[in-house]
Amino acid sequence: MAIIAHTSVALHKIPKDKIETKEVEVNGKKVIQKYLRITTTINDELDQFGNQASVTVSQSKEEREAKQPKTYLGNGYVGWTNGDTKKLEKQGQGQSAPAKVTVDDDGLPF
Repeated sequence: MAIIAHTSVALHKIPKDKIETKEVEVNGKKVIQKYLRITTTINDELDQFGNQASVTVSQSKEEREAKQPKTYLGNGYVGWTNGDTKKLEKQGQGQSAPAKVTVDDDGLPF
């Protein structure tokens, strides 16, 4: 199975406590890199907005067992598949692209 999914993430929804830092060496210099573990789900059906994919913050085993709610960051669609997975097409028109918003300070630490 091979899939290319095009997704968008709302950066302001990222919980700061889920951002992990790691010191690594890059070109001989030690730098701090930041990571966010995410989960991308590809569905068999389109949602009400014509999306086939969703992006959430990955949950720990304990969070899943405690049935804590998922933190949704964004959504998307399947742009390409090798044929093992269905690429669904949006039905009808009238769906508009999200408006572009300029934000001076989103409060994110990166």
